[in-house]
Order: sequence, then structure tokens, then C-alpha cells
Amino acid sequence: MLKNWILSIIVTAVAILAVDQLFDSFMIDGFGAALLAGFILSILNVIVRPILVFFTLPITILSLGLFLFVINAITLMITQWMLGDSFVIDGFGVAILAAIIIAILNLILQKLLKEVLD
Repeated sequence: MLKNWILSIIVTAVAILAVDQLFDSFMIDGFGAALLAGFILSILNVIVRPILVFFTLPITILSLGLFLFVINAITLMITQWMLGDSFVIDGFGVAILAAIIIAILNLILQKLLKEVLD
């Protein structure tokens, strides 16, 4: 279980670095900061995300689940706030796009890793 969690943090860090290359308004200071961002995101996804999902459940249902990307963007913005100058996202729109791309990259990379490790 710990191995899966650590791999998940590393995969998230790689996805964050990939998004850093895509957008000029999304900046992270390197792999160390990306790893720390992945760690913070994993903690926020366990603690804060379920609370946000609960309180926004009607909106999430009406949007057929698309509002979850907004929740992911909120957790990404909280992570950015916690890391300070080493992680900068210029605007909520960029955070939503980044959250979508990070989710897709996480899905692909997790699936590839699972195939390789199994």
C-alpha cells in the first residue's frame, strides 16, 4: 500500500512537470517541488476533497460529474498556495485546464505502470 502511494506521488509529480512544459502560466521549480506538490495533493485528496465533494454534490450531479474538475482545480490552487513561490498558477482557468491534464496523465501513467509492474 505504501509502495502504491509513493508511486502515485511520483506519477503526479511527473504529470505536474509535464503541465509545466505546456503552459507559461503554470510554473514549478523542479522535480523536488513537483514531488512535494504531489505529496500535498495526495494529502488534500484524502482530507479536503471528500468534504468539497460532499458540499458540492448537487452541482456535481447536475453537471454529470464535470464539477469534479473544478474541485481538482481548487485542491491544485490550495497546493500552490501552500508551496508559495516554488509553484505558481496564474489564474483559476489555468488551474482547471491543468487539473484536467494532470488527471488524464495520471490515468495513463498509472495504467502503464500497473501493466509494467504486474
